[in-house]
Amino acid sequence: MKISTKILSIFLVLGIVACSAPKKVSSKATKSEASNKTSSKFKPYSKLITGKTKTDDGLFKVHQNEDEYLYELPDSLLGKDMLWVTRIAQIPANLGGGYLNAGSKTNQQLVSWERFKDKILLKVKSYDAVTLDSTAAISNSVKVNNYEPIMYAFDIEAINTDSTGVVIDVTKFLSNDIPAISGLNSRLRKQYKVRSLDKSRSFINRVSSYPLNVEVVQDMTYTASDAPSNSSVGSISLQMNQSMILLPEKPMTPRLYDPRVGFFTVNQIDYSSPKLKADEKTYIRRWRLEPKDPEAYARGELVEPVKPIVYYLDPGTPESLKKYIKQGIEDWQKPFETAGFKNAIIAKEAPSIEEDPEFSPEDIRYSVVRYVASTTRNAVGPSVSDPRSGEIIESDIIWYHNHLRSYRNRYLLETGAANPSARTLDTPAEEIGEMMRQVIAHEVGHALGFPHNMAASYAYDVESYRDGDFTQANGIAASLMDYARYNYIAQPGDKNIRFVRQMGPYDHYAVNWGYRVIPNSNTPEDEKEVLNQWILEKANDPKYKFGRQSSRFDPQSQTEAIGNNPVKASSYGVENLKIVAKNLPQWTSNDTNNYDDLDELYRELLGVFSRYVGHVVTNVGGVYENLKTPSQDGTVYEPVDSKTQEQSVQWLIKNLFETPEWLVRPEILKNINESGYTDRVRSLQSRYLSSLLSYDRLGRMIDTKAMDDSAYSVVELMQDLNNGIFKNIQPDVYERNLQKAYVDRLIELMTNEKPRASFNVTQSDVPSIVRGQLNEIKKIARRNIARTSNKVVSFHYEDLIARIERTLDPK
Repeated sequence: MKISTKILSIFLVLGIVACSAPKKVSSKATKSEASNKTSSKFKPYSKLITGKTKTDDGLFKVHQNEDEYLYELPDSLLGKDMLWVTRIAQIPANLGGGYLNAGSKTNQQLVSWERFKDKILLKVKSYDAVTLDSTAAISNSVKVNNYEPIMYAFDIEAINTDSTGVVIDVTKFLSNDIPAISGLNSRLRKQYKVRSLDKSRSFINRVSSYPLNVEVVQDMTYTASDAPSNSSVGSISLQMNQSMILLPEKPMTPRLYDPRVGFFTVNQIDYSSPKLKADEKTYIRRWRLEPKDPEAYARGELVEPVKPIVYYLDPGTPESLKKYIKQGIEDWQKPFETAGFKNAIIAKEAPSIEEDPEFSPEDIRYSVVRYVASTTRNAVGPSVSDPRSGEIIESDIIWYHNHLRSYRNRYLLETGAANPSARTLDTPAEEIGEMMRQVIAHEVGHALGFPHNMAASYAYDVESYRDGDFTQANGIAASLMDYARYNYIAQPGDKNIRFVRQMGPYDHYAVNWGYRVIPNSNTPEDEKEVLNQWILEKANDPKYKFGRQSSRFDPQSQTEAIGNNPVKASSYGVENLKIVAKNLPQWTSNDTNNYDDLDELYRELLGVFSRYVGHVVTNVGGVYENLKTPSQDGTVYEPVDSKTQEQSVQWLIKNLFETPEWLVRPEILKNINESGYTDRVRSLQSRYLSSLLSYDRLGRMIDTKAMDDSAYSVVELMQDLNNGIFKNIQPDVYERNLQKAYVDRLIELMTNEKPRASFNVTQSDVPSIVRGQLNEIKKIARRNIARTSNKVVSFHYEDLIARIERTLDPK
């Protein structure tokens, strides 16, 4: 066919244009080619994820190929803050001495997944050091001086189909013994002689992905030469639960901590402060409660929170106790109403397998009251919180099965004299239930962010505890968070007494202070003025005082104490114990026809008496701590007055150092032990001699005397002890034991080369005063030798002289 020259010219031009112009490719094709080029060094996605692969989609996709587990991490989650919580899901008997259990948290850490070249790094992050302004120059210095450790590095196995994420194999990581997520710390490994993880008996049980968290269950078996149970097997098997939860993109607005109100806290060092040093920011730990209807809330109406606090009951909880556990949880609804929220905290029974086959107490989405089949006598209320803001994410209340026995025993011992229903080993079910309710409520309080408030029991006058109407209305402390369990002050014949603790006014005050939403506040600093004003409004009322458990020098903040006068309260307590001791066989062994309970309760009676003594001891060299700011009147620290200290020493001499014969009961001792009768008394007396003459107590007394010459002095203390302990010229065996213990303690004060004290002991007045007292005792001993014809007593005094002389003149 002939083509005209004109047409040929047109084709040639078009061909030249087509050849010279770049080839047009769609953006989609370009992305695909780039993806193919990048993924050429990785495995094809379709080779890893096949039709036989089991996939669980949630926070991200989790794939399972038989025993192989793969995480498909989307790029959008790289660098995001996640909380990794390690818990024991199932535990062998006796591991950890009874204080580890199913549900125990063994580690909590902030992590993030980050890509580095062809690897995904699991990094452990910290918010201990921060810059609130991420654009500030100092933020770079904070970063390079707080380099984040890498827990594990994973090879990227594949790129997903739309190139929005990567696939990593976590099988090896979750099957190996990684210390950061282990259930056995170095102490336990050493204690049980753990050699290694036995991989043949360790495996991944399951991996589940939920909308905001991923849960892993591992069965781990370690070879151990000295296993705590089933030792013939030579191993320890644990089931571990690993929870990884995505934290909120925007952290909850934190609330600044004030030491005048008790809260658990998180701390940060802020290097972006304009001050001449880094600022330490301390925030309270609390749940995120936001009103569903902010306008109604602002008008003062009670409003439900957007997300209430929900506690589930462990499926293993005995039916007879569920009612009391639910009551203990929901008792906190009233304090939350004070803060403007209704139905803020709710108790629910765990769903059945049919209702929710994936429900697990270890799942970090659920807060659970765990019922632990253990002989340990305790209950605890730990929680998991966001270290960036203090927001509590989840908590588990741990109740140990045998804990109620402790409450039964203490109920009998501390209230039995005045409370007829306590005089039995078979405490009425409703009364046991009420005790459990209050203990659960106490532990829930911890999980809400509240530490012990040891000053709450000092808020009420001692005589008020004998007033039935007062105790029914107010309980035995201004806060449930005090360690005040029973009313041991009420005496026989007192009517309508409440003996068990309950929620108090401080609990309402603290919930309101920590949880009430303050309008028009966008930063923690915006709230400071209002929060301070709330404290000042209650500052002079002892019902709203917070006392730190660590302030062991303060008579206001004592464990297991009630009432505002330790001498008077302990006097009432001891009078009640004398009645109980006399009747203890009748209430126990006479009823059971064996001596097991008598033995147990007598030992615990000694412990109760010991606590009453300890409350009085704290007065001596005691210092009241009243936390306040410079704008408030008065000083923070105020020593106990001289008269109270002297009265306390005289009480100790009368009730402890004069032989407490009411404790030495043959009808008890001869039925529970073949020996040790005198040593029990000596041990108790010696313990409190050492406490009275502790270095720090003596140091506080020396400091107080330097500030106030009329203060009760160390010399007066030791002279009073001399007069009381050496009162009898012919001491009996109990008194001789006490005198030796006293001399030995004085000698220890002089000869201890490395005393543990907060001041320089050797260059203080302590050794000088002790030397003087030892010389005084030597004179007393020599004088009394001439006044006795009893050989044992004479030998005793000669022995004291020899001990003293060997100390004062070693040559």
